[in-house]
Amino acid sequence: MKVAQVPKEPTALPKPFEWCTLDLTNDEDAHQVYEFLSHNYVEDDDGVFRFDYPVEFLRWTLLTPNYNKEWHVGVRAAGQTKLMGFVTGTAIKNNVSGQVTKMVEINFLCVHKKLRDKRLGPVLIKEVTRRVNLQNIWSAYYTSGSMFPHPFTTAQYFHRTLNAEKNVKTGFS
Repeated sequence: MKVAQVPKEPTALPKPFEWCTLDLTNDEDAHQVYEFLSHNYVEDDDGVFRFDYPVEFLRWTLLTPNYNKEWHVGVRAAGQTKLMGFVTGTAIKNNVSGQVTKMVEINFLCVHKKLRDKRLGPVLIKEVTRRVNLQNIWSAYYTSGSMFPHPFTTAQYFHRTLNAEKNVKTGFS
């Protein structure tokens, strides 16, 4: 596929939802992203531990040199500020067998708990992919807690909590 073949407009969302681009240099947008992720992002099966990334961390990881604000994609209810979905892309260069390839790290895919059975996750991935493809980048990587139908490669990882009490006390989880 060529950049000229990539749709210039995003896929239409059902009413009352609309696409938005989040500006993490803006305190209001950054705080909305923080609030959304802190209530809806990765958590354990019992709902006891959840990633709670402060605004400063989100800015550090997403506002990298040469970041693309268009890759901070959100879905809102039309006319409202409340986020219903969010996903990001961060440009990287990856060296595979001596060949440097422009890629994107897809991260922070999150759908509001009440919408998780509505297939919003794949729609968010499709939109961030479209926006990345418009920049002539065709490869990405991401992590998932579930299997995807056609992965290029897979790796297993796990988290082991070393000091759960301190993680809670410091706000990490």
